[in-house]
Amino acid sequence: MFCGFVIAGAYTIKNTYSKSFISSIVLLPAIIQTIILLVNGNLGTGVAIMGAFSLVRFRSTPGTSKEMSTIFLAMAVGLATGMGQIGFALFFTAAMSALSVVLHLSRFGETPARRKTLKITMPETIESVDVFDSVLREYTTSFSLRRLKTSNLGSLFEAEYEVDLKKNVASKALIDDLRVCNGNLPISLYTAVAMEESL
Repeated sequence: MFCGFVIAGAYTIKNTYSKSFISSIVLLPAIIQTIILLVNGNLGTGVAIMGAFSLVRFRSTPGTSKEMSTIFLAMAVGLATGMGQIGFALFFTAAMSALSVVLHLSRFGETPARRKTLKITMPETIESVDVFDSVLREYTTSFSLRRLKTSNLGSLFEAEYEVDLKKNVASKALIDDLRVCNGNLPISLYTAVAMEESL
């Protein structure tokens, strides 16, 4: 669990993430450790686990990281009870469930409130996204261009930024100043969350 907290805490530095993903990173090391300890060189058990995991269509069924870690937890507990480790299964279920609830109720892993994703639509006549830099420097402590793509059959471009807004900055003022630069085309500003989150 301690290693999971360390890995999750390190991942929150300079990365886009969701609380669900961070909580899953905390839980997974303990869950996987339990599975490995229960197998412990038993070839028959190992083959049974491989069969059980192949029944879960992880790649073809979209799901959040929280849902995936819950499936891993349920399989680990099922493995423990199947091997007759009823007491351990009950303890492990209680410990992991309690930790999951604590992570959900705490602020650990939450995206900072001022970190936003900014999408700016611009005409193809704008030669460079640098035209927005002066406005972004005024309203943000940091910003980075994450993606630039075409839209509307190539007649428009869409720039996606990750920005950290300055304290007490009005989102409307930022958008109004950007609209002057992009010819009054659509602009969206919303909480930055990693692409939820399908595995």
